[in-house]
Amino acid sequence: MLQLLSAIRHKCAIGFVGGSDLVKQQEQLGTPQIPVTALFDFCFAENGLTAYRLGEQLASQSFVGWLGEDRYKKLVNFVLRYLADVECPRDVHDRNGMINISPVGRNASVQERHDYEKYDAQHQIRSKFVAALKEQFPDYGLTFSIGGQISFDVFPTGWDKTYCLQHLATEKNISGVDYTTIHFFGDKAYQGGNDYEIYEDKRTEGHKVKNPEETMAILKELFGL
Repeated sequence: MLQLLSAIRHKCAIGFVGGSDLVKQQEQLGTPQIPVTALFDFCFAENGLTAYRLGEQLASQSFVGWLGEDRYKKLVNFVLRYLADVECPRDVHDRNGMINISPVGRNASVQERHDYEKYDAQHQIRSKFVAALKEQFPDYGLTFSIGGQISFDVFPTGWDKTYCLQHLATEKNISGVDYTTIHFFGDKAYQGGNDYEIYEDKRTEGHKVKNPEETMAILKELFGL
């Protein structure tokens, strides 16, 4: 995949966006020798709340600062009480632009992640958790987005993956490049999934994919590789 992306980079700018922080994205996309910020023109961690352009960090936002300390504490305390009734490891991961909640714990092994994904599909653990949060905090202006195999994100409405598009829009003022065509690839492109908003956004051409192999096939067709 990285070899293909490198070839595409000779034809256009490339980037990624995800809910994880940059450390996790380095593990997923980078190599021990090369920082992930050197492999892509744009790197959008935490949906773009932490962003890099050509290896240089851009201005960031804070979830706690936006929500306020008191409301943040009430939210986290409710989450911890809810998780106390979940009979498995659990984790609340505080990120700059959101909190990530994993009923099974983010230190789960690959096999545990696969097992939990199947269990969650059957028992709807994350969906029920999200429903409880929506009922408890209807006036907080928050979005709850299920993504990956084991967790879901909580962030201010509008701070989904479409947030990163504003960084691309400002590129015209920086370098003169106007990104009129933006291809987005994601597997959670259903309503409630963390790819849905950017997949449906008018500013992107969305591609719903099942795996990296399907992504690579579409990229090769698009760019004649």
